[in-house]
Amino acid sequence: MNRIFKLTNPVKHYDWGSPHWIPRLLGAPNPEGLPWAELWMGVHGEGPSATEYAGKAVSLPGLIAQDPEGYLGTQAARSYGTLPFLFKLLGIEKPLSIQVHPNRKQAQEGFERENRQGIPLSAAHRNYKDPYPKPEIICALSPFTALCGFREPEVIAQVLTALAEDAAEPLQDALLTLTRVLGPQPESLKAFLAGLFALPMKIRTTLSAYVQERMEALIKAHPGYTDAWRLCAYFAQLYPGDPAVIAPLYLNLISLESGEGIYLPTGVLHAYVKGFGVELMANSDNVLRGGLSSKYVDSEELLRILDFSVFRPQILHPDGSIFKTPSEEFALWVREGRGDQIQHPERLPGILMVTQGELRLSCDGEAWAFKSGESFFIPALRREDIRLSGTYRLYGAGLGSPYEDTGGR
Repeated sequence: MNRIFKLTNPVKHYDWGSPHWIPRLLGAPNPEGLPWAELWMGVHGEGPSATEYAGKAVSLPGLIAQDPEGYLGTQAARSYGTLPFLFKLLGIEKPLSIQVHPNRKQAQEGFERENRQGIPLSAAHRNYKDPYPKPEIICALSPFTALCGFREPEVIAQVLTALAEDAAEPLQDALLTLTRVLGPQPESLKAFLAGLFALPMKIRTTLSAYVQERMEALIKAHPGYTDAWRLCAYFAQLYPGDPAVIAPLYLNLISLESGEGIYLPTGVLHAYVKGFGVELMANSDNVLRGGLSSKYVDSEELLRILDFSVFRPQILHPDGSIFKTPSEEFALWVREGRGDQIQHPERLPGILMVTQGELRLSCDGEAWAFKSGESFFIPALRREDIRLSGTYRLYGAGLGSPYEDTGGR
């Protein structure tokens, strides 16, 4: 009976991806300079991992389907039937769209509603691809920049007023009108965002040109927002006429160093701007966009599902080896080996990715070696069955705290 399954994983070549980070980690050539945006590890239907069983190639979801309780453990098999998470590498050269993910109730209702409407799953204007929520955690493997959660309304009003100071009258009036709806109530943020989406195209175009032309003057006059001004001008260059070019003024600008992470619950407006990282999320592809994208933006549905509370994510460091989050679907862990040998301490099943060095793994008299860029699936074994050694750094995706490794092989 196989105990460890080496994985082959699909790569997504979205235009915002980097030609360097993921190929470099995998040791893979990229002579065409293609944008390697995401590497997916898991069972998602749009990009399942593959492995080998009894000498034959098999998809990871196909493998698990042969014996869900054996591979997942009794409790997780009964709750989910397969792995409830999707594990990724992200290599971001250009910003992702501003977006939000639904909670469980919203996803179920939206999925059923669009099914009744007969919208194909592949349709560009489809919002809900599945009935599942999508909380997520990102952990940086390089310096990493993100926009996450609404700033305080009074701060947004202050910085928008600063932006409007030298604007010509039509644009100045539009910006100051947006500041007037901001107040202490959460619904004021909803009114602000709805007003931003409703700006006429002429004002949007003027706004994009203005933040590019006035960037240096804005930095000089209000240096406390230097990074935000620069990012606004960068967004305006990439997406002229998009009102979300001023997103750095209403969303928190977050900088992560390698090894630091943030957890994003459902309902939080966010965008990843640049960097390399590992991302772990519930096994869902539900995304509603709020700008900085050529793809479909359903502002009405976005406003319906957003959480308009003020929110700034806490920068996370591992507690022991685990990044603590409230998610039931997943847990992210990180571990470094310096030549010592240890028992595998985390709950299983899990998918592990070696990001540095070489890992040696032994179980029931068998041994494996995995180098940087290689990944593997460990079923729901007892922890004492597995020993890790070598000099390495790895990130692992496992089940959330309610799902211990009960049952299993």
